[in-house]
Amino acid sequence: MIETSKICVGISAGDPNGIGLEIILKAFQDKRLFDFFIPIVFANSENLIKEKKRMGLTTTIFHLKDIKTPRSGQLNVINTWKKPFIFDYGKENEKAGSEALSSLNAATIALRNKEIDALVTAPIHKKSIQSKNFQFPGHTDYLDEHLEGESLMFMISEELRVALVTDHIPLKDVPSALTEEKITKKITLLSKSLEQDFGIQRPKIAILGINPHAGDQGVIGKEDDEMLRPLLKKLFESGTLVFGPFPADGFFGSQSYSKYDAVLAMYHDQGLIPFKTLSFGKGVNYTAGLNRVRTSPDHGTAFDIAGQGKADPGSFTEALFSARAIYLQRKEFA
Repeated sequence: MIETSKICVGISAGDPNGIGLEIILKAFQDKRLFDFFIPIVFANSENLIKEKKRMGLTTTIFHLKDIKTPRSGQLNVINTWKKPFIFDYGKENEKAGSEALSSLNAATIALRNKEIDALVTAPIHKKSIQSKNFQFPGHTDYLDEHLEGESLMFMISEELRVALVTDHIPLKDVPSALTEEKITKKITLLSKSLEQDFGIQRPKIAILGINPHAGDQGVIGKEDDEMLRPLLKKLFESGTLVFGPFPADGFFGSQSYSKYDAVLAMYHDQGLIPFKTLSFGKGVNYTAGLNRVRTSPDHGTAFDIAGQGKADPGSFTEALFSARAIYLQRKEFA
């Protein structure tokens, strides 16, 4: 579609009452990004222009009418919001959720149709976006339904990669969800992603335990000894380089993660608390396992600072470059 060194990246706007538009504009204030990307934002050009002026930025904005003819060197904007949104920064409301969904829908269709090479999503507000057309706990499950493949929530940074067996489900539902079949499937997806998306041959994967201290030989739960250890032994003997289960607390505290290409956590907070502690602002949320590339920053809508010009675009910029690197690596792998 585009010369190899520059990719066409679609950007969904996220919740307009959050910091999505701010981090997009701030990121592309750095004109060097246009050497690597032809960006297309799915939102409203008048809103982007208004926000740009309010923050005193100089980002060049082009109102794009045909997705097939984006301009290089400019922030292309396709109007998925028929009328400019009236901002109410930091506030949860149905209209903001509706506009976030219209942006995401249009961007996902463009991704599916290969009109863009990759998608970077600005943060949605998970409550505001809920409707009859969006009944998902977040982006990952939405994209899992709209794209081919099976999704894996994968947090990545330069120093650490953490994937999840279960992601946005209540803690009380985690034990019943941790089946041999599900854990095996997630290990397979993670291993494949490390090979095709990151160019790592025979990746080494650390598996975190289910219980505190990985069960302490059955004193704090039998699942690690009776289910997880035999499963990992079987996978290792079949050629998958999996190690563990490791007690999660000491594993991160001792920096043991540096010995492995990725870590597989059993549930959301077990993996994301250490990841965000070690990588916040530099980390990226990558939806692995699908036939298209999607990344996002590692933070939410930040309603507490929305509209104040305080948002840091660092993680969003990392998400852009991660999407580009994965897209190009997949082409090379293919």
